[in-house]
Amino acid sequence: MGWWEGANETRVLIALDPSTSGNHVGKFLSLRHPRTGNTTCYLYNDGVLQELHWFKQSYGSWFLGDYVCEDGRLYTATPVDPVFILLPIFEEARMKKGNEPGKFRQLDEIIYVNGCPGYESLSSIAERAMQVVCDLKEVGCTKFFRLNDVKVLKWLCFKVHQLKQTLPTLDKNYAARDEKDTLFDAVSIMREYLKDEPWVNLLCNKLKLNLQDFTNAQDIETLPPSMGSGPASFNPVQENNGTDKKAARTTRSNKKAKVEKDSQNIKDMFSRATRKRG
Repeated sequence: MGWWEGANETRVLIALDPSTSGNHVGKFLSLRHPRTGNTTCYLYNDGVLQELHWFKQSYGSWFLGDYVCEDGRLYTATPVDPVFILLPIFEEARMKKGNEPGKFRQLDEIIYVNGCPGYESLSSIAERAMQVVCDLKEVGCTKFFRLNDVKVLKWLCFKVHQLKQTLPTLDKNYAARDEKDTLFDAVSIMREYLKDEPWVNLLCNKLKLNLQDFTNAQDIETLPPSMGSGPASFNPVQENNGTDKKAARTTRSNKKAKVEKDSQNIKDMFSRATRKRG
């Protein structure tokens, strides 16, 4: 299966193949991240949208047959609910002002995003997925959508409930946490895909949580991108900048100092052994 099609360089990717025949070719789409708005790469294959994650050790490459892939990162793709990805553009498309509910728009108008043509590839799943959070009007054969805040909030609460039930089954540490902490963890995970305004704020008000607690926790727990895996574009910045080189030189210097301190000349060791036997 040609997962590499559309990529400029060879990468190692582990991804779900939702097709029964295995003959579908996956397509990489550049879409906006639903929280940050940054352009992010997603994998779309046979009606399933997947987000990309990557992990890289300090040193590593892949041997692919007779070919050596210099990039030792391991890329994985996991399914993501398209509602998360489409929510920001549907919110923007309704052009809501104040307490007005906003305008109904055709799907083709909503998913046309200047600079991000990848959304147009999601038209088939967008029509099906977004009905759960939108009001729908049909005029003849044409459907018009408008995001509904009440429906979005109900959908978000349902997602939180699902996570609360799932988290204790994943790890014994989750199972030992009380219900309030599990709720906090579930909303924290959801927050990775939502903007604080209006969605996380509405969700916190509904669940009687304090949004500031999540902001404080993020400031404490945030790690540099090189420390772990996370959503990223398919061409992440190579880790060969000046800071990394300096760190590498420091590491090598430390290792060298340790060897010089702890090591002994092998000739001297044999000489001492000979003198002892004499």
